[in-house]
Amino acid sequence: MTWFKALRLRAQPGGGRWLGPSAERVLVDLLAVVVGVAGELSLLYNDVSPLVRPVPVLLTVIAGTALLGRRRFPVLVLAAMLATTGLLFALGEYPGGFLVGVALFTVAERCGARVSVVALIGATVVLVALSVSSVPVPVAVWAVGAALRGRRRHHDDLRARATAERAEREQRAAIAAHEERAAIARELHDIVAHSVTVMLVGVRGARDVLPTAPDVAADVLRRVESSGEQSIAELRRLLALLRSGVPAATSYAAPHRPSPGLAELAELAATFRAVGLSVSLEIDGEPPVLDEGVGLSVYRIVEEALTNALRHAGTDHALVRLRTGQGHLDLEVSDRGVGPSGQHPPGGHGLVGMRERVRLLGGNFAAGPGPDGGFLVAAHVPITVYP
Repeated sequence: MTWFKALRLRAQPGGGRWLGPSAERVLVDLLAVVVGVAGELSLLYNDVSPLVRPVPVLLTVIAGTALLGRRRFPVLVLAAMLATTGLLFALGEYPGGFLVGVALFTVAERCGARVSVVALIGATVVLVALSVSSVPVPVAVWAVGAALRGRRRHHDDLRARATAERAEREQRAAIAAHEERAAIARELHDIVAHSVTVMLVGVRGARDVLPTAPDVAADVLRRVESSGEQSIAELRRLLALLRSGVPAATSYAAPHRPSPGLAELAELAATFRAVGLSVSLEIDGEPPVLDEGVGLSVYRIVEEALTNALRHAGTDHALVRLRTGQGHLDLEVSDRGVGPSGQHPPGGHGLVGMRERVRLLGGNFAAGPGPDGGFLVAAHVPITVYP
């Protein structure tokens, strides 16, 4: 196994470990007890004092066992080790300070800087006063523990930062997915709702005039057929975009056509006139050349507003006003039908989609009763006019 694979296993939960985290902590604590007791006894009974007495040995073992609680109560354990060292000295023994060293290391590794420095000063004073060790020994032990604490805090910060970055990426992905679904829903609603409404009204009209004016009925049906073909082309374009991320031109797909914009408003108005809704189009001057996304959004807003008028207003006339100012475009679509208090007021997803389109462009949107009755859709959109 290479070192890279070993690191990957180590990074996985439980991967590359002989023991779990809890078992490792218990094993380390047991090793600390064994090392502390053995080291203290080896220094307590050396060549200078070969006589082994049971009371100091028992006291050392009991104190060493207390090291099992060093993680939860590091300062208290250090105080107990200092007290044990003082008691051994009072019994005429010569303690080596091993137990104090283990406890001081734990305080430096687990406690804050202020607490660990105070503990270092207190332990150093006691050890030097009892002639157990010189100043550099406890300072070195404390420095090793403080370095490990700094390293652990650094790793904790890295893990917390990685967790925060992962959560932020997931949140951004969720927001992007939500916005993408909303955009798809708007496009599908605008394409399907408009086309189906125009075709349904056209077919009904053709059926009504078929016995008396078959030429008119045939002309209406041709327009319905054209509207259906255009809708299929738009749906294929949208599906190709969803599948590949870019518009695809395949042998079975419909030829790609530019997205509709302000230049196609006259054609859109003619489509509605063919099915019985007389649309007056008032444009202040020549239609400006806009960004494709802005032009498409304005076109879709007009299309949806006229579709609502055709379906719900109960009138045969609608007015589209388009005025271009310095850096903005004002759009109004109005009718004099039954208005929002009628039996079938405009609503559903259409108004939501129009409002979302205007909001994404940074503009203002309003929809409600018109000043002269009927229903009014108004949008104020900031634009950049291209030469």
